[in-house]
Amino acid sequence: QVQLVESGGGLVQTGGSLRLSCAASGRFFGLYTMAWFRQVPGKEREFVASIIGTGGRTDYAEAVKGRFTISRNNAENTVFLQMNSLKAEDTAVYYCAARMGTTYSHNSEAYDYWGQGTQVTVSS
Repeated sequence: QVQLVESGGGLVQTGGSLRLSCAASGRFFGLYTMAWFRQVPGKEREFVASIIGTGGRTDYAEAVKGRFTISRNNAENTVFLQMNSLKAEDTAVYYCAARMGTTYSHNSEAYDYWGQGTQVTVSS
């Protein structure tokens, strides 16, 4: 069982930066592929970024490539999402997710564990 708690969301102006954190409890954190998704009201949850257990491979949605960076610290059971050059369309609730194994997926149904989400609001 893995419990995930996100933090770091907030209000930022267009062009600004935020760093989200996701703290995981439970064992064998390094065996999990971690991901960030986001969701706005009335829309499906959208893949943002993922990182495999070793941190050696990452994947990004086209909308965030070059602006967002996912990373992890396995010693501290934490995954991060550094968000730069934020746009109004990045406004959403951001969720941390985990799935066992070394393959990643853009499909939210492939992930077994979820955090409660953290709100990111980008004002223009």
